[in-house]
Amino acid sequence: MKVLITGSAGFIGSALALRLLERGDEVVGIDNLNDYYDVNLKQARLARTLEHPGYSDVRLDLEDREGVARVFAEHEPQRVVNLAAQAGVRYSLENPHAYVDTNLVGFVNILEGCRHNGVEHLVYASSSSVYGSNTRMPFSVHHNVDHPVSLYAASKKANELMAHTYSHLFRLPTTGLRFFTVYGPWGRPDMALFLFTRKILAGEPIDVFNYGRHRRDFTYIDDIVEGVIRVLDRIPEPNPDWDSDAPDSATSNAPYRLYNIGNNEPVELLHYIEVLEDCLGRKAQMNMLPLQPGDVPDTYADVSDLVRDVGYKPATTVEEGVARFVDWYRDYHRV
Repeated sequence: MKVLITGSAGFIGSALALRLLERGDEVVGIDNLNDYYDVNLKQARLARTLEHPGYSDVRLDLEDREGVARVFAEHEPQRVVNLAAQAGVRYSLENPHAYVDTNLVGFVNILEGCRHNGVEHLVYASSSSVYGSNTRMPFSVHHNVDHPVSLYAASKKANELMAHTYSHLFRLPTTGLRFFTVYGPWGRPDMALFLFTRKILAGEPIDVFNYGRHRRDFTYIDDIVEGVIRVLDRIPEPNPDWDSDAPDSATSNAPYRLYNIGNNEPVELLHYIEVLEDCLGRKAQMNMLPLQPGDVPDTYADVSDLVRDVGYKPATTVEEGVARFVDWYRDYHRV
């Protein structure tokens, strides 16, 4: 089939595009190659997909309404995966307008493209950040998530609400995926693993927030991609048991679904750093700091709905995943 992927030069987008191309799908990739982080890394990721004959490359901002409409009309994708977003919790404190432009305006342009061009299924990235102030663990898609603690999280919650509206009004099948701390080869330089690796190898101290007591449901990139593909292949249908007197936030009487994709096994940040030290053969110098505004202490994904509906659960351990990242990092940066 023909799949449109936004954020195709991104960490998850490029890995997903490769997997879809390898199984014989056509991929139309949209990315604006913005400079939120190293553009050279984005171009290196993109180079892996550009050599495939089934790949079409489009340079575009999602907030360009006419441009997005033109891509849908020209390429006629059957399914869409929206991964493009202004990412990062901390950056949302400094530049909130970037999150409105891409995550809200850009997303409604994608929804409109899907609506007017007969798209069979829209899958879009949400985030574990939507759980905000929730402390009941593990986080379930059936829990209330009305208390975000960053604008980034609020924009992702808004995406879920916007998608539901289009599923309800126009019967557009939509599935939101709440990703939990994705890491691995070709990852984002603003994420902890990348930052820690670079600084430890350079002999520089690393900033360890919440005094290392964070617990994160670290999820390896290959596991994320497998989950996305399985969900993409399963078009959601209305839940016949949905009850408006006791509404379930993860399903609907419209063709709408939400899933967590996480490793279902939280790891303390200090242990994560120990694993990285073992892989690098070096000890980290640590600046112990308090919890940052907008961050949450712990994340832990309940993935039972994902297992039930698509028969899949992420399973890569941090020991395996961090080792693969370090091998890639040393090769990519020749260190």
